[in-house]
Amino acid sequence: MAMTSPWTPDRIPDLTGRHAVVTGGNSGLGQVAATHLAARGATVTLAVRDVSRGERAASAITGDVRVRQLDLASLDSVRAFAADWSEPIDILLNNAGIMMVPQGRTADGFELQLGTNHLGHFALTLQLLPHLRDRVVTVSSQAHRRGRIALDDLHWEQRAYDPAGAYAQAKLANLLFTLELARRLEGRSSVRSLAAHPGYSATNLQNHSGKRGPHVVMQLANRFIARDAEAGTEPLLFAAVEDIPSGSYVGPAKAYECRGQPTLVGRSPAASNVELAKEFWLRSATEVGLSPELTLG
Repeated sequence: MAMTSPWTPDRIPDLTGRHAVVTGGNSGLGQVAATHLAARGATVTLAVRDVSRGERAASAITGDVRVRQLDLASLDSVRAFAADWSEPIDILLNNAGIMMVPQGRTADGFELQLGTNHLGHFALTLQLLPHLRDRVVTVSSQAHRRGRIALDDLHWEQRAYDPAGAYAQAKLANLLFTLELARRLEGRSSVRSLAAHPGYSATNLQNHSGKRGPHVVMQLANRFIARDAEAGTEPLLFAAVEDIPSGSYVGPAKAYECRGQPTLVGRSPAASNVELAKEFWLRSATEVGLSPELTLG
């Protein structure tokens, strides 16, 4: 998407009267996104696992900012969040995530990265759809290009666990989710399903590998190569406010999508596979115990 001048958050329109929900809004990209959305007049709800940390983050943001407890690694928590929600939502920013962590399980027995990054957001989005008025933006990663959806072993029960491979699978899952959600919404709703990735951005996401070697490499890369969270958040904000088609994927324009102004970018062949997206949607619905059919407002 060609632009006459660089896109910056200054282009965000007046959002007065609109409500945004940001998962993982207490730190990193989520907190930066929440800050900009609130500055433009949106009511912003930080959906966070740790309410005390969320409240500290909210206190540093100017505007109407609220905090609600949400643990994406627990379907009970997701159900409780959705059941207690009653207001219209204009922007649902599925931002929270974990990256290349040691092997673990969610409260429901899912592999931790797939369970948190994809299945938690999948369940949350389906249950909040009746309240949605404009768009869902789900955060993916360039790592999706290395991902493979292992339908016969989604939760790494048969293979030796690979933190990077599990992360790549989860990020590919995010894009398949946005693709199929866009297809299912088409002709039925004005709600758009979009995705974005920050490029190479230094946040606390890279601090939980649990291994000294990868941790040191990531810290050096963050210091000398990565851009800061402010710049990394621009593609997310672009997807959250710009008039772009449902199904779009936004990322940085330069340096192999590592940096530069936000623009529409491409997906890997696997992330563009409509039949895989359909099959994976049905599998995801079964995993979280929800109907695969959409309930719209």
